[in-house]
Amino acid sequence: MSRPKRSSSRASGRFVLRIEPGLHAALRAAAKEADVSLNEYCGSKLAAPMGSLFELAAARGVVSHAAALFGEDLVGIVAFGSWARGDAGPTSDVDILVVIDGRRALTRSLYREWDAEPLTWDGQVLEPHFVHLPELPAVGTIWAEAAIDGLVLFERALAISRCLAAVRREIVSGRLVRRVIHGQPYWAQVA
Repeated sequence: MSRPKRSSSRASGRFVLRIEPGLHAALRAAAKEADVSLNEYCGSKLAAPMGSLFELAAARGVVSHAAALFGEDLVGIVAFGSWARGDAGPTSDVDILVVIDGRRALTRSLYREWDAEPLTWDGQVLEPHFVHLPELPAVGTIWAEAAIDGLVLFERALAISRCLAAVRREIVSGRLVRRVIHGQPYWAQVA
């Protein structure tokens, strides 16, 4: 019995990947920001070591949903709060920052678009918070909270990771401090 001969020609490495138009637009925008081709950008993302977070079906669903709604305007997504810290209870929600390009206004319509097809995260309510990247070093409470326990699910050109790192540096330096009033935490800039 003879074995079939293997082809001496190498595989081209070409393939077609069918993805939602919104995700395609977000990837195309990320490649443009990185000043590389879409193929090069996607190849580097596929070759990069990945944690297990994106392997979660819920995380993939959130990214796909946001990309379908906001396309190139999607800068990134961060899970934060009790779920990200690992201390969520049965009635906790899953907080996510949906970071939108600054050219797009943050209006109630973003929430209506999102709520047209509401998502859950492993049976828990998903609570989106639509934001722009902050003007550093000035940041609001939500960015400081995300800097402490946020998990980046998707981002373009490391913009969110760099922002969260800058916020953490402000916290470590003592220029941004956490305070509590009436049982509610908030963050304040210190001169």
